[in-house]
Amino acid sequence: MSNKGVRNLFIFGSLFFFVILLGLTFDTMSRIDKRAPEITEEVDQGKRLWHKYDCIGCHTILGNGSYFAPDLTKTTANKPVSYIKKFLVNPRKVNPRASMPVLGITEEEAEKIVAFLDWISKVDTNGWPPEPVLAAVPQAMAGGAAVYQKYDCSACHMIGGVGGTSGPDLTHVASRQPDPEWHRRHLVDPASVVPDSAMPPFAHLSEEELNQLVDYLLTLK
Repeated sequence: MSNKGVRNLFIFGSLFFFVILLGLTFDTMSRIDKRAPEITEEVDQGKRLWHKYDCIGCHTILGNGSYFAPDLTKTTANKPVSYIKKFLVNPRKVNPRASMPVLGITEEEAEKIVAFLDWISKVDTNGWPPEPVLAAVPQAMAGGAAVYQKYDCSACHMIGGVGGTSGPDLTHVASRQPDPEWHRRHLVDPASVVPDSAMPPFAHLSEEELNQLVDYLLTLK
């Protein structure tokens, strides 16, 4: 190919891809307002608190921030709101292993930060970040194990190295607490047996589900 041909290929190729870029940019900008819910005053105040406490210095949302701590883009979809609020106020009271320090966030401020994070979680991100894949968990489940997965207990708890770390590891929970009545009370009203528990109550469990889940937890020795 001659020098003229190479030059023309470069020029017209660049123009071609530039036009594609403009088209994609226009398409994105025309859709972007439809991919996020309405911004309320509480959400706006939560965003200001997000910056006030420099949360972005450790966390990421929508791909922006630091990677020292977990991504929070979908945190209200994956964690109970009651847990998040208590964690913001006093992380180490909720989880003694937490690296996050006590920042002095009040309960009212925690409400507003959670409102902002809930708004973020509802932004259409085309499926990103992907949901956690629990590869070690069998696909076919029954009884209490199925109830455990149905209510997404693995989002906070770990069994055999699989699951979240927000709550206690349940791998040997039956060895630590063999009393079935304790587990029943803990599931229905966690604070009744663990003062200041951040775990939300599961009083909506049916009697059958409750019995199955307790039986399952008692096998974890």
